[in-house]
Amino acid sequence: MKKWFVSLFFATLSTLLGAQTAAGEVAPDINVERARISAARATLESGFLAEDAACYKKFAVNHCLDRVNTRRREAIADLRRQEILLNDEERRLRGAAQLRKLEEKLSVEKQQDAAASSTKTQEDGASRLIREKKKSNDQATTGAREKTAIEASAARLKENQRKAQVRTDNRAEAALAAEKLSARQKKAQERRDQHERDRLKEIKPPAKSLPLPE
Repeated sequence: MKKWFVSLFFATLSTLLGAQTAAGEVAPDINVERARISAARATLESGFLAEDAACYKKFAVNHCLDRVNTRRREAIADLRRQEILLNDEERRLRGAAQLRKLEEKLSVEKQQDAAASSTKTQEDGASRLIREKKKSNDQATTGAREKTAIEASAARLKENQRKAQVRTDNRAEAALAAEKLSARQKKAQERRDQHERDRLKEIKPPAKSLPLPE
């Protein structure tokens, strides 16, 4: 069993390394390699299960199982290392493919940019003229709006001042009218009082009665 395992290990490792290094840039078939590793794991597990069954027929069962488990862990760990190498290679290939696509895209874009350079320059010039004209129109419009806003603000201020003056004048007129009314009422009362005094003066006192005979 041990010789069979060693032969399988070296055969598997040689296959993987050969697939990775052949022609320097020849990519291994990722799916085929994964299938091979999966099949190798199943084969190893089947063999180790058979060894486990054989251990139960021996006197030193635990010692036998420990040795089988040690070889099992080593074999599974080796397959896991192969999977890690395979994953690394897959990432490298994907990165290289993406880099090639990016380079091809950049090359195509560069050609397109070169072909459209003259047209773009003309379009930029026309766009610049349009922007300058629009900017000039916007400035004129903004200036007119600002002037209108200033005039409207001045008109509102003047109107508010006029209304405030009207209120002040109304209050002054009302106070003056109240003062005049009070003065007229006071004079009227004084005339009434004087008239009453004059009336009382004009009334003659009654004649004294004659004394009664004794």
